[in-house]
Amino acid sequence: MPHEQTGAYAAAYARSLEDPEGFWSEVARAIDWDTEPTTVLDRSDAPYYRWFAGGRLNTCWNAVDRHVEAGHGDRIALVHDSPVTGTVETYTYARLRDEVATFAGALRGLGVEAGDRVVLYMPMVPQAVVAMLATARLGAVHSVVFGGFAPHELAIRIDDATPKVVVSASCGIEPGRVVEYKPMLDRALELAQHEPSASVVLQRPQAVASMGDKDIDWDELVARSQPVDCVPVAATDPLYVLYTSGTTGKPKGIVRDNGGHAVALAWSMTNIYGVGPGEVFWAASDVGWVVGHSYIVYAPLLVGATTVLYEGKPVGTPDASAFWRVIADHGVKALFTAPTAIRAIKKEDPTAALRTGHDLSSLETLFLAGERLDPDTYHWASDILGIPVVDNWWQTETGWPIAANPRGLEPMPIKPGSPTVVMPGYDVQVLDENGVPVGPGEEGNICIRLPLPPGTLPTLWNDDKRYVDSYLSDFNGYYTTGDGGSIDADGYVYVMGRTDDVINVAGHRLSTGSMEAVVATHPMVAECAVIGVHDELKGQLPRAFVVLKSGADIDPEQLQREIVDAVRDEIGPVAAFKSVVVVPALPKTRSGKILRRTMRGIADGRPEAPPSTIEDLSVLDVLRPLLRTPQG
Repeated sequence: MPHEQTGAYAAAYARSLEDPEGFWSEVARAIDWDTEPTTVLDRSDAPYYRWFAGGRLNTCWNAVDRHVEAGHGDRIALVHDSPVTGTVETYTYARLRDEVATFAGALRGLGVEAGDRVVLYMPMVPQAVVAMLATARLGAVHSVVFGGFAPHELAIRIDDATPKVVVSASCGIEPGRVVEYKPMLDRALELAQHEPSASVVLQRPQAVASMGDKDIDWDELVARSQPVDCVPVAATDPLYVLYTSGTTGKPKGIVRDNGGHAVALAWSMTNIYGVGPGEVFWAASDVGWVVGHSYIVYAPLLVGATTVLYEGKPVGTPDASAFWRVIADHGVKALFTAPTAIRAIKKEDPTAALRTGHDLSSLETLFLAGERLDPDTYHWASDILGIPVVDNWWQTETGWPIAANPRGLEPMPIKPGSPTVVMPGYDVQVLDENGVPVGPGEEGNICIRLPLPPGTLPTLWNDDKRYVDSYLSDFNGYYTTGDGGSIDADGYVYVMGRTDDVINVAGHRLSTGSMEAVVATHPMVAECAVIGVHDELKGQLPRAFVVLKSGADIDPEQLQREIVDAVRDEIGPVAAFKSVVVVPALPKTRSGKILRRTMRGIADGRPEAPPSTIEDLSVLDVLRPLLRTPQG
């Protein structure tokens, strides 16, 4: 952190590194403990650091029950907005507590106890949140698998987590189609070696599932179950396991503990996102991803806020008018989504005409994360909304932001292209290939000096060695994020993309992320990806794939000339940037991230991503010949 910085942020950040035990001990007072921790940071088994050792608590109590006990049972905890079914339903904290307690009793009746695993394969319905919290209430461990993942991906997660029970639904609903979950669950259970004792199925009228011998109807089970109390567990016990998307072979299970998770998320909700009791927060994601775990379910509830659970198409190709409507209808104070969603809205509704009639006065901040926020999208959203548009950068592994703009602690000036500054607890360093810190503004490997702060992964599920090999082996004493970038003289972080986004052009290592930042500034470009393609002479050459804004009218050759000139001006002739291809869409994951790695793999002749992780397979069909064609 630069010496020039002063104020609340600078003080908090400095103390978090100089006295982490003291800093996090004070932060932990926001959480109810059944037994106070005896050791705030246990360093005895490094690099497997543990937070709040000796402490006991229950996450469900902290997220739900304590608000009811404090007299806030009538406050709205959750709003389920489902345009695909034409329904809106609200849950008070009291109602949510009652339904969670009863479903926890249902799970206990099926033999689930503290430490057991429960796999959830659910659409965006309130029962998904109820099942997560009910599992936590028992001190058990949930593992949410994104609804709609193919049977093979679900099966390997079942085998790794070995759940006692699986909870699912008959179907999920997307705009224009119904996705039947039960047949995919049945096939996954056929493929899996592990056999859960039961499957609880929420029957939805849009597609009623046929039931087998081990299948139990959700409503029938709940009707004969009694509520149960929260079970305190060790702070270091796991709350959940979340598998990184698109894994093949043995999946990588990110472990989240109970104590550090509750402490870090409660702090982040208040200090980063500026949301507190009774205020409305909308994370337009899915409970199957880490954003859904952290900021649809746990963080808003931990601070007594209202969370919006949206069933529809929050990222990828969202309905622009739906975004404006949801904000207006529910008085959303802060919206958190992915840059790709805003780019899609910009393409569909470039002048924001579809927001006519929707009162957006409640919206104070737009938070974006999931991939790099290009300056053009930042400027468009800032101009259209007239509010701060704040980038934040983090990972499934960390569970909460590494770098952000702490709007609740001390709002910082915004620099387009930067997720602002490093958050307390994260000692971020940019290292060269030899592990030596680089100077301000110089690019390198973004790493975090150990120990990581509370709420981050302490290890991988049943695989300590893989945790070390995957994250802690590149540079001694550091966690490797896998991202490259720089930190400027003001302490602002710039994340240019995965370190494997670097291409080698005639011996020069160049960042495709830097080129994308330039390409995205063209006024006709809605979104883009720059990939290195094979060249006999120079090894690799960059090729830009661009999606144009709706109504854009420009000659492709003129577009290429203008973009090539811009890259030459910004990066220089060394980039050897000459090729721009207009495409109707870019391939994306179901969570809305552009599949740059898959595109690079196709260009290099490597295996592609599993089909179940891809939003629209037809997009890849269009791109394959373009990616495999040598530079002309």
